Amino acid sequence: MNWTKYSASGNDFIITHHFNHEDRSALARALCDRQEGIGADGLIVLLPHETLDFEWDFYNADGSAASMCGNGARAAAHYAYEAGLAPAQMRFLTGAGEIAARIEGADVETELTAHQIHNRSIEEAGLKWWLIDTGVPHLVAFGDLALFESLPLAKLRRAHNANVNLATIENEMLRVRTFERGVEGETLACGTGMAACFLRAYLEGSAPNPCRVIPKSGETLTLSLMEEKLYFKGAVRRVFEAQLCA
Repeated sequence: MNWTKYSASGNDFIITHHFNHEDRSALARALCDRQEGIGADGLIVLLPHETLDFEWDFYNADGSAASMCGNGARAAAHYAYEAGLAPAQMRFLTGAGEIAARIEGADVETELTAHQIHNRSIEEAGLKWWLIDTGVPHLVAFGDLALFESLPLAKLRRAHNANVNLATIENEMLRVRTFERGVEGETLACGTGMAACFLRAYLEGSAPNPCRVIPKSGETLTLSLMEEKLYFKGAVRRVFEAQLCA
């Protein structure tokens, strides 16, 4: 099979399309291995859908399934458009529900799945956290980003079964660092994590709408909230295509 590697704000994915669902968790672990595979944060397999442009199976680098990934959704939409699987304005099915995407050159804007705020008053590690689901669960706190490495990230991730995000506001821009489930470490960007941070900041009156967001990769993306729906926009890049030998 041919595999295409994409980067979306530094979050990288291996993408292909197929005709049937099957358990590809072992394949995901092998392909995402950065020493002996292609290397990526996740594997995305696009599949036909009866009424939508396509659906996906999404695997984290450790082989676990994930319902939603904001950067993965942008990369998958661009792949589908370039491969002739979907038009420039498309709808597709994730594990968290149906979403829309629009291609504008190298930029892709996605409408994220419905969000839920589960808890606004978690106090741990000297910070006040919100637990927000933007397709997958995220802990969100605000503070000095230099504190990120000193936080009990793995402990917080296990205790709440959630990704862990620390954010700060600078000149009406949101800066975010994220420790991701399934990768079990910090990634260069996390789309649903940035969305969760933006949502909290906006609801607390500290971020504009729309808002520029900068993850660890340093790229600038845009988050907005319109009619209770979150929208996420930024550039994606096709890195290379490959055939992997056994």
